[in-house]
Amino acid sequence: MKFVSWNVNGIRACLKKGFIDYFNEVDADFFCIQESKCQAGQVELELPGYEQYWNYALRKGYSGTAIFTKHKPLRVKYGVGERDTEDEGRIITLEYDHFYMVTVYTPNAKRDLARLAYRLEWEDELRTYLVALDAKKPVIYCGDLNVAHEEIDLKNAKSNVGNSGFTVEERNKMTTLLASGFTDSFRALYPAATERYSWWSYMNKVRERNIGWRIDYFIVSNRLVPQITAAAIHDQQLGSDHCPVVLELTNA
Repeated sequence: MKFVSWNVNGIRACLKKGFIDYFNEVDADFFCIQESKCQAGQVELELPGYEQYWNYALRKGYSGTAIFTKHKPLRVKYGVGERDTEDEGRIITLEYDHFYMVTVYTPNAKRDLARLAYRLEWEDELRTYLVALDAKKPVIYCGDLNVAHEEIDLKNAKSNVGNSGFTVEERNKMTTLLASGFTDSFRALYPAATERYSWWSYMNKVRERNIGWRIDYFIVSNRLVPQITAAAIHDQQLGSDHCPVVLELTNA
């Protein structure tokens, strides 16, 4: 079973930059997007054979997530914990017989770290939620998680220490999540791989020089690790400042 996650940085813009061609080519069972930046009725995607689930932010042109899947879920949820709504459209959970599929667009702490406290609260609440799901059945959790976990996950680690996405606090939250029964699927297969990034600044020639960050992930319950057959970063795919990341599992 193939899973894809891509922060499209505006689905309407990405549609003009090859989204459908890539979508058809990759032929995923689950295709998750983050930062859709649209409201209901602003975009109509013709995706034959796929169910579509959208979580729109209340604020126009902001945030938002979606999952396109060939497999109809038992249940769809748009919130964390007991809630079934989330104002910024950051999370969707699909429940299946044998697993949960969760996609998330994690809040950015902002350049001046003005939103760091909110971000850390989000991390705690989300971890509690994921652990509760994992107690019932395995979890496949993906998205733009807005953190480079280790120094090998970004090009210029030393100069970025303390910056948004590479603060000690954000990195520790990822460490705590993984210690709670989860595995970074890419690192499970490629523990020492360097210069494999999923996001690049739009600044001049940054992507050409591969000065990037790996901030897009598939995190899975530990008991799914033996089922991982592939974990890829499609860094040649243009259309956004992020690129798609891919997970393949047997017997999901």
